[in-house]
Amino acid sequence: MTDYALAIPSMKDRVSPQEWQLRVDLAAAYRLIAAYGWDDLVFTHISARLPGPDHHFLINPYGLMFEEITASSLVKVDLQGNKVEDSPFPVNPAGFNIHSAVHEAREDVQCVLHTHTAAGVAVSAQEQGLLPLSQQSLFALASMSYHDYEGVALNEDEKARLQADLGDASFMILRNHGLLVAGGSIADAFLFNFVLQRACEIQVMAQSGGKPTISIPDPILNGIKAQAEQVTKGLGGHLAWPGLLRKLERMDPSFKE
Repeated sequence: MTDYALAIPSMKDRVSPQEWQLRVDLAAAYRLIAAYGWDDLVFTHISARLPGPDHHFLINPYGLMFEEITASSLVKVDLQGNKVEDSPFPVNPAGFNIHSAVHEAREDVQCVLHTHTAAGVAVSAQEQGLLPLSQQSLFALASMSYHDYEGVALNEDEKARLQADLGDASFMILRNHGLLVAGGSIADAFLFNFVLQRACEIQVMAQSGGKPTISIPDPILNGIKAQAEQVTKGLGGHLAWPGLLRKLERMDPSFKE
């Protein structure tokens, strides 16, 4: 019988405590994406920018399932896609292109999360994009952007267009491709993705009912940003993040290795 177990040396004593915590949180985000069924085999990515002037960031080891990713297996790269530390794993060039574009342009963003869920791609293929059909959709629509499909994201020239389309938004729908969110922390990015994904699921379900849908009026949409602060008590994603980590601890604590 073939042994498929992964033997990955611990990075805990080789990096700063701050980097280790980011690694643990990013690995947790990967595991949570898998737990909620939003992964796409080994494809799509979540990246986290490390503090400091070098613009280094962590991204998934290409070829590992999201449910396998650990804090030590994450790959540290620079904005040119070069590995900063030795790793036996490659980096997906398309994933690097998308994530490096955002990290390069947005100093306020620590985490970029990109998915290819069925509901997300379905809404990305609709001409009107995300519609104000649910309370969840309002939070995303308050900071929404769109980027047209240009094929697999391998073209360096596309980065400038993606940066311009994103602007200062936190949510982006990649036409015919999927969803992208940009958060000031890993916890924020996960919450943004949860809200956007749920809004897309609701939209597809509402449209499949065979009856006209009811849109939420603009005055309500315009006031949603202030209400979002109240709902999360000003904590953003950090309100739900500790509970999500406890959920992972009960399921499989190996993400911290």
